[in-house]
Parts: sequence; C-alpha cells; structure tokens
Amino acid sequence: MEHWFRYPNIDPVAFRIGPIPIHWYGISYLIGFICVYFWMNRPRGRARLGLTSDQIQDFLVYALVGVLLGGRALFVIADMLSKHNANEYFSHPINFIAVWTGGMAFHGALIGVIVATFLFLRKHPGLTFNLLSDEVVMLLPVGIALTRIVNFINDELWGRLCRPDHPYCILFPNHADGYRYPSQIFEAILDILTLPLLLLIYRTRPPDGVVAWSWFTIYGITRSIAEIWREPDIVVGGITGGQLLALPMIVIGIVMLTLGYRNPVRTNVRP
Repeated sequence: MEHWFRYPNIDPVAFRIGPIPIHWYGISYLIGFICVYFWMNRPRGRARLGLTSDQIQDFLVYALVGVLLGGRALFVIADMLSKHNANEYFSHPINFIAVWTGGMAFHGALIGVIVATFLFLRKHPGLTFNLLSDEVVMLLPVGIALTRIVNFINDELWGRLCRPDHPYCILFPNHADGYRYPSQIFEAILDILTLPLLLLIYRTRPPDGVVAWSWFTIYGITRSIAEIWREPDIVVGGITGGQLLALPMIVIGIVMLTLGYRNPVRTNVRP
C-alpha cells in the first residue's frame, strides 16, 4: 500500500539566532499576525475602522497578549485535567509559560483575543466589536492553517488510529503503535477552505458583524468535523473536548448572524 503522507522529519526549530532557537510554531503565529495587520491596514480597512496604522499595531499588541495568555492558560488546564500531571507543572513552574515548546489551546486564545478586543475598544469610543471583528477575522484562516501544519511538523495533536490499508494514514515517530490519521493536515485543509467563503461574504458588504460571526460559525463546524479524526484528550458522553467547545460556537454564531440581519447596521467609513 502506497501512503499519501509520510512524516517529513522537519526540525521544529527553523533556525537559530545565536543561542536563541526560532521555532516554526512561533513563525506560524508571526505570519498569521502579519496577514491580519496587512488586511486591516489596507486603505479600505483603515477607513472603515477609522484607525491609523499605529492604532492597528496597538490593537495587535493587545491581541498578541490575549492569544498568549488565553491560549496557554486553557492548554495547561486541559493538560492537567486529561493527564493528571499537575505535579509536573508545579515542580517546574517554567512549564506554565513555555509557549515556545508548543502547547496552545485555540479556544483559550480566542477568549483571550475577545477580552483584549473589548479592552482596546475602551480606548476608541464609537468603534464597535462587530466592526473591528469583521476586519480581524478575514485572514485568520491563514494563520490557523499554518499552525496546524506546524502541529504536524512538531509531531503533536495526532489523529486517531486508522486502518493501515488506507492511503491517507501515516506513521508518527512518537506513536509507533500504528497508523494514524494526519488530522493536523485535514484540519489545515478545512481551515484554509474557510478563506474563500469569508472573501465571498465580505464582498457582499453585509451588516457589521456578519463576516465575523460567519467565521465563528464556520470554525465551529470545521473544528467539530476535524475532531472526528483527532485523538481526543477528553471525551464526555461520546463528545470530544474540542467538540464541547466548538459545537456551542455554531449555535452562538447562528444566533448572532440572525440578530445582525434583523438589525442591519453597515459601516463603510468611520470618522
């Protein structure tokens, strides 16, 4: 049986600057933030948001802190609950903040960004959450997809065991117990397919918030699907931990989309 995917054995460290290792994981986050910045900072984006380039950079600092704090916090909590390894963290406190080794929870990062967004909005009266979020989410699929590819490079977040006669199954170095789904690749494909949908929705010039809540809903759907192939850390009543967090996103997203279309407010240029 010829398999489509082979583990690439790529060093998780992309390069070093002196003694400092630069990981692919960090590069994927950096590219994601750069993409968001360039989208928000284009002339139409600045006009719609009513923000300067410096103010957009200021927002991204808020967002970065939110991503790091929220993403790491939820990962550590989930890791301790699933592996019962709290002693390892308290014995080596540096592990609480060791984001450079990987280990970030997407939903925690999302909560962190939402909190950071509201803190940023306090400095900019008149700028709404829906309007700002519309511009922020547009190129998020690029950063999320790249991060999933890096999860594959890092040999983490493995897929479930699958039959070795399936050509899309793969042997992971850290899991020699059998062939597994390359769930990271599957999820990256689902994430990047979101991008053309968002671009299509954005071009229709919908009410404020529709683009953002569309992404929110679509991500809930794609993540729920991706969990079918991913090895779960936690399962409750046949539902994985990821699905427990993703399924409510679909419900919340649909409710917010309905409200957005019932009370349509469209901002094209904000003073």
